[in-house]
Amino acid sequence: MLRQHYAFTLQNRIVRLELRYRYFSIIGKRLEYFENQLNDNQLFALLFAPDNELLGLIQKALSENLSGTTIKKGIKHWKRGLRKSLKSTKK
Repeated sequence: MLRQHYAFTLQNRIVRLELRYRYFSIIGKRLEYFENQLNDNQLFALLFAPDNELLGLIQKALSENLSGTTIKKGIKHWKRGLRKSLKSTKK
């Protein structure tokens, strides 16, 4: 049970780090300034957004307090690798 807790904690850290890196590489500013305003479900949903949709979805999530599900529905072009890996884990 404790190992699963550590695995989930590590997964959350990795997601946050990836989003921080992507946001900084796209915008040139740090995500950490307002990252704490987004919950885990929102952050995980934003992970699926391609770079050209990420900024708009972050702004919308912050201003309208969108749920993770709503953010996912707002993604027009899903990041290819994640969608494919999710399908393989459902088997």
